[in-house]
Amino acid sequence: MFVVDTNILVYAANSHAPENAKCRAFLDEWWPQAGAWFLTWGICYEFLRVSTHPRVFPSPLSAQESWSFLETLLVSPGLQVLAPTDRHAGVLAHVLREVPLLSGNSMHDAETAVLMREHGIRRIYTRDTDFHRFPFVEPMDPLTPSAFLAPARPLPFPHSSPIQL
Repeated sequence: MFVVDTNILVYAANSHAPENAKCRAFLDEWWPQAGAWFLTWGICYEFLRVSTHPRVFPSPLSAQESWSFLETLLVSPGLQVLAPTDRHAGVLAHVLREVPLLSGNSMHDAETAVLMREHGIRRIYTRDTDFHRFPFVEPMDPLTPSAFLAPARPLPFPHSSPIQL
């Protein structure tokens, strides 16, 4: 069980990124699996924000193209989207006490970390080193040889994207 962070999705959708092939292969490995892997709605919205942003990419995806990418992932047999439960407020309060210096932009990562703890998930595949601040989260960079899993079969969506760096 693991969460896939926004940056992995962005690299997988951006055919011009040097990280594209490995991040695409990572998603290719997990898309057909029945095993549990997760996103959050916050990660989905952040992907939509980044992949359509003209200041981030010279040729950003349209909102529909970005959503189509996510829709393809969402039909994966093993993918689920984490949502808050009735315990969410208590878990958040505990995390804010445990990691007292959270503020500003780190709150997005905190939302992901809180949802992960709430659902008993430790591992997140990400290139974002800020997740190391959460002692109950195990960040794994899929671009390191020890964390990368070889692809099983390709995703059923195009391997090209109009996103450019």
